[in-house]
Amino acid sequence: MEERVSLFDYELIVDDDGKRMLAFGKFAGRAGLIDFLHGLGQRYLSLGYSTPFLSLGQSHMYPSLAAAKAAVIAIGEEIATYGLPSGICPIVFAFTGSGNVSQGAQEIFKLLPHTFVDAEKLPELSAGKSLPPHHQSTRRAFQLYGCVVTSKDMVAPKDPNRCFDKADYYAHPEYYRPVFHERIAPYASAIVNCMYWERRFPRLLSIDQLQQLMKNGCPLVGISDITCDIGGSIEFVNKSTSIERPFFRYDTSTNLYHDDMEGDGVICLAVDILPTEFSREASQHFGDILSRFVTSLASAKGLLELPSHLRRACIAYAGKLTPLYEYIPRMRKTMIELPPTPANLLPDKKYTTLVSLCGHLFDKFLINEALDIIETAGGSFHLVKCDVGQSIDDMSYSELEVGADDTTTLDKIIDSLTSIANAHRGDPNATEISLKIGRVSECGIDGSMDKVGPKVLILGAGRVCRPAAEFLTSYQNIDQVHVVVASLYQKDAEETVDGIKNATAAQLDVSDTESLSNLVSQVDVVVSLLPASFHAAIARVCIELKKHLVTASYVDDSMSKLEQAAQGAGVTILCEMGLDPGIRSHVVDEND
Repeated sequence: MEERVSLFDYELIVDDDGKRMLAFGKFAGRAGLIDFLHGLGQRYLSLGYSTPFLSLGQSHMYPSLAAAKAAVIAIGEEIATYGLPSGICPIVFAFTGSGNVSQGAQEIFKLLPHTFVDAEKLPELSAGKSLPPHHQSTRRAFQLYGCVVTSKDMVAPKDPNRCFDKADYYAHPEYYRPVFHERIAPYASAIVNCMYWERRFPRLLSIDQLQQLMKNGCPLVGISDITCDIGGSIEFVNKSTSIERPFFRYDTSTNLYHDDMEGDGVICLAVDILPTEFSREASQHFGDILSRFVTSLASAKGLLELPSHLRRACIAYAGKLTPLYEYIPRMRKTMIELPPTPANLLPDKKYTTLVSLCGHLFDKFLINEALDIIETAGGSFHLVKCDVGQSIDDMSYSELEVGADDTTTLDKIIDSLTSIANAHRGDPNATEISLKIGRVSECGIDGSMDKVGPKVLILGAGRVCRPAAEFLTSYQNIDQVHVVVASLYQKDAEETVDGIKNATAAQLDVSDTESLSNLVSQVDVVVSLLPASFHAAIARVCIELKKHLVTASYVDDSMSKLEQAAQGAGVTILCEMGLDPGIRSHVVDEND
């Protein structure tokens, strides 16, 4: 800024239809699938099957994209002529996403003999009913199968009386449950992950789901996570790999990671610099498009003289942030001045509420308008969570803790924000946002971590949480227990503790060790109601801080390994002991 340099984000340069004009996605998709086919040949060989994939090299081993494609075509001809071993057929590739990355991966896949099938046909295909007659009578298959998976195949409404609605899902993902592990994964030999994902959406595939799939005999051999979203939509992908060593093997039975192709489990490609494998073509593509803008950039005497697609992508001009990005320092200021705490995030304001905004917040100035409303009315805000859409079509999501000195001011802010959300609702050309308002909290009445008495942190805000919080806060034999319910989404925690005296809500991502440690350090006991895969990491923090832990899952290997450390720290870790089966047996005995 001091040097008055103009800053443009090439990912935001889009045409009038909202499509990106500068993107490497197709090159990532092409390289990612070629590299995966290369590894697939090695993996099948380790399982006892020789396939044409074994002769394919990695993308960077070819002098050009054309040469790499020629090699893929060659193995496709071999498949069409000699077929694939019956023991691994049908080979089904499931592609997630429909953007540039997925298009690039499918472009390579289509060079092989193939047939695309709809998701609902996968069970029939797996049973052999959809195979051509001459394929059913032979021992080898002569083509691959592809399935392009969309959001309706990944999630379903929690309410069985509702139908899937894409717009509703993007606005309210909490109303949907994951079904990819039920509808797609049981039939897939390979998953090619090309989709954008945010934490507020259900995961494509959790560790627990994958482990159960493999126990059930799922044919999944490997995953090409071209998005390389660490800890993202595919939960077990906890690290990226290199071009030199592009694969790791995840053993679902032991929850261990390996760098070889031998042994049980699934292989995974997670390289985050895939376009560099076709560096010549990718650079040429980028340069050809960028050169179209040089004249405009060099001759323009002001921001307004730039074409619209360049104005939209300009973050800073002549030493100042452009209007579209003026929200950046305002949000950064709240994050620096007010680090998150489990109690009121705005201690200088008596009344607070959580406001959730979903829509085209950043590309349509809506976030600026919302912040103006809050500050003009005399309120203040703290950014609790922010997920920014990665394309012109993607919606963004933000959670703001909004505070005011009195309820009149806070009500005025809420009314004004509601007016924005309702403006031109129903008009297809209007810019809409989804708005959710949490319950109003009064500082000093809702409680804080400074209260005297035992303090319990409950991780997770599912159905089990509220009964636990009600029981703990109402227990009469000891001093008043203060309960903090922490969830990835503040609104879920607030809904859980609503009406429970001496219970407060907190927003927490347990994968953020620093934030987790901060909360754990302020309580006496931690109760984890999260999936079992989270317990070991939580237990390590509890041991380090000498805090007792209770979980709702049985002891697994990862927890058993912590026994000595827990004993040394004087920490008690209490896991599931068969309570549910015990209650059932007791009831049966009573009724005999």
